[in-house]
Amino acid sequence: MLLSLRIENFALIDELELEFGAGLNVLTGETGAGKSIILDAIDAALGAKVSSRVIRTGTNRAMVEATFKSHHHLTAWLTEQEIDLIDENSVVISREITATGSNVRSRSRVNGVLVNRQIMVGLRDRLVEITAQGQTVQVGQPAQVREWLDVYGGDALIQQRQVIATAYNAYQQAHLALEKRRTSERERLQQLDLLTYQVQELSTANLGEPQELEQLTQERERLNHVVDLQQMSYKVYQALYQNDGETPAAADLLGDSETTLNDMVEYDSQLQSLLELVRDAQTAVAEVGRQINAYGDSLEADPQRLEEVEERIRELKQVCRKYGPTLTEAIAYYQSIQQELAELNDSEQSIESLEQQEKICFDKLTQACQKLTKLRRQAANNLESRLIAELKPLAMEKVQFQVEIVPIVPTAAGADKITFVFSPNPGEPLQPLTEIASGGEMSRFLLALKACFSQADSAGTLVFDEIDVGVSGRVAQAIAEKLHQLGQSHQVLCVTHQPLVAAMADRHFRVDKQIITPGKGKKTNNGSTEQRTVVRVTYLDNINTRREELAQLAGGKSATEAIAFAESLLLQAANHRRQES
Repeated sequence: MLLSLRIENFALIDELELEFGAGLNVLTGETGAGKSIILDAIDAALGAKVSSRVIRTGTNRAMVEATFKSHHHLTAWLTEQEIDLIDENSVVISREITATGSNVRSRSRVNGVLVNRQIMVGLRDRLVEITAQGQTVQVGQPAQVREWLDVYGGDALIQQRQVIATAYNAYQQAHLALEKRRTSERERLQQLDLLTYQVQELSTANLGEPQELEQLTQERERLNHVVDLQQMSYKVYQALYQNDGETPAAADLLGDSETTLNDMVEYDSQLQSLLELVRDAQTAVAEVGRQINAYGDSLEADPQRLEEVEERIRELKQVCRKYGPTLTEAIAYYQSIQQELAELNDSEQSIESLEQQEKICFDKLTQACQKLTKLRRQAANNLESRLIAELKPLAMEKVQFQVEIVPIVPTAAGADKITFVFSPNPGEPLQPLTEIASGGEMSRFLLALKACFSQADSAGTLVFDEIDVGVSGRVAQAIAEKLHQLGQSHQVLCVTHQPLVAAMADRHFRVDKQIITPGKGKKTNNGSTEQRTVVRVTYLDNINTRREELAQLAGGKSATEAIAFAESLLLQAANHRRQES
């Protein structure tokens, strides 16, 4: 329940503080007096979209603060959002709107804690429900009508909606995976052909060691220079081990050196280590000589092997040019495309398996939708009878109403298109509400709809903005009684021009515009004294002021007849309250 509202520099309101009570709270006043501004301020406090126009001219900051009476469920929800409670009974919501140039910024707080838009949406749903004739558009929107029916259907229906949302998400994922697989089939086959060819080519190349090309290059050099290598190896052999020429071989020279050092050791034992080194060198030279001689003897020209090596080198270089540039990289690429080819071949089964998975998910979604449709038909039957019962006291005794449920392709919200159809006159066919309902009929329909939803609606405050436009007489009286009836279980705020409705109010406020002179002696550019228009709200707390206001609404002036009519309305309202109590 909305306890109080404080407004600063919002539209035509400079400063305003209001205290509301339980039951039916009514705002009256002349057309254009600013009644809807107060409802706009409540809407803004609860996170509605705003523009720079809501900031009072001449200022750059507007502020709205609404204090609501808390309840157990709201307190628990606030605790979940980690918002501390000021006390157990109230929740203070404020919004500051500032303008800097063409930019508009706002900050919302709950009990002094800065909150985001998501929290404000959740809070709004738990506090206030606003109804206006502008909801005619919503009545014509299947998605909104479906939402209303689902809320009316209760927890079981909402829970089934969640089951469908999960099933629909699973179906969408399976469908997208299948479509992606189908659309990529041509690319997959092209890639499969390319990789198959490359794997075959690299497999034929029989790639092995990454050093193979380097080893083959060395072998080619050896085969190309066999004669040179033979000659040079013999030359080394002669130089090291055996030389028939005039120049002695190294082995011979070392032998002579060993003999000399051996004689020297007899006189100086310190030379023994040098003698050992010469002997080791002689042994090493002899071994090298024997090995180089054997190497030279093993060399043999092999043109066939040379041709094989040349061919293999050409093949490996071709592989490197296409898949390298090095043989190591070519081998790594070969290994990677083998894995990719295996995955592409393995996906052969994916179309069939994905089609099967899509069907399984769609069947689950369809079954869930069928269960939801059944629940919706039950809720629709209940709503039809309940709404007709609510409309009959509103001078629509012969009305026919039906919730039309037509099957559609399954969505995340089910497989139903839901439309409200009705006929206000006997013998006339049922048609969509938005196509045939007059303004007065739509007003009564929306009011009856809110009466039906009042038990399922968690919002403690119901706001009606000129819901009674286009009606008069007996119908206006029926609307007044229905609003008062709603006020027994909810706090109701209502903007009205109907004296019959205003007379039923538990708390009555008069809204009017006044022209004030803010600063004494302050002049405008043309020399005149500055004047401003402001909205003022007066709480009519006694029968005399209420009678005057009702007379104004009824007759436009405080004439004797209008006063008498106002008194009769107040008496009638008092009798109605006694009968209800």
